[in-house]
Amino acid sequence: MIEHTNKQFHSDLENTRSLFLKMGGIVESMVREAMEALFSGDLTLVEKVREREKEVNALEVEIDSRITHLIARNQPTAIDLRMLLSISKMLTDMERCGDEAERIAKMVRRLYENESGYEPVVELRHMSMSVISMIKNTLDAFARQDAIRAAEIVRSDKEVDREWKASLRHISTFMIEDPRTISRSIDLIFLARALERIGDHAKNMAERVIYMVHGDDVRHAGVKTAERVARGESMDAIPEATAEAAATDSTASEQA
Repeated sequence: MIEHTNKQFHSDLENTRSLFLKMGGIVESMVREAMEALFSGDLTLVEKVREREKEVNALEVEIDSRITHLIARNQPTAIDLRMLLSISKMLTDMERCGDEAERIAKMVRRLYENESGYEPVVELRHMSMSVISMIKNTLDAFARQDAIRAAEIVRSDKEVDREWKASLRHISTFMIEDPRTISRSIDLIFLARALERIGDHAKNMAERVIYMVHGDDVRHAGVKTAERVARGESMDAIPEATAEAAATDSTASEQA
């Protein structure tokens, strides 16, 4: 009976894990299609993104319910419990990536319906490629339980932040030079901000993969600490982790 129960638990756990990967694949497609709509002007992709968002929301509710039942009805071992808790946290970030993709789609529709025209901003294409890659690699790291890959994603968020700042400067300059573009430029700034937030959510999920694999919470600990933990070092054995975390929090406060 115990063996049957264990088999059922691990079957349910695997199904939950697979559903999360499915949800992540949909979100990745949403971001890709929303940005393709921006670059191509194909507004049918906007409606496709908005329909997919409903599917993402439904999956979030289903996965969340499965996690609750799995924890309540079983006594998961440490690693299984870490996986369930990690999926639960990642679920929120993934759903918010979907929200941002839908927000981008809405802004794209507004840009084209207002006949304001779209002036390509090279950083936006780079940013979109970067954040789509971050989501894809996060899902891969999760599926493979690859903490090293997850740490690479944590570091790559810094590049996305640099691209966000470059986009902001570029679009602001464009707006100052031609005041007629102010409305369009504001939409593009919000669009770039949405991409930057998707990068943040992907980074959060990557940090959760590291926790799932090694049991150390590297949130707010900084990139170098995340990389060392991913290689197998314990947080307790990294004396500079606290100092790096404090410096990271201080930088974040100054930027806010």
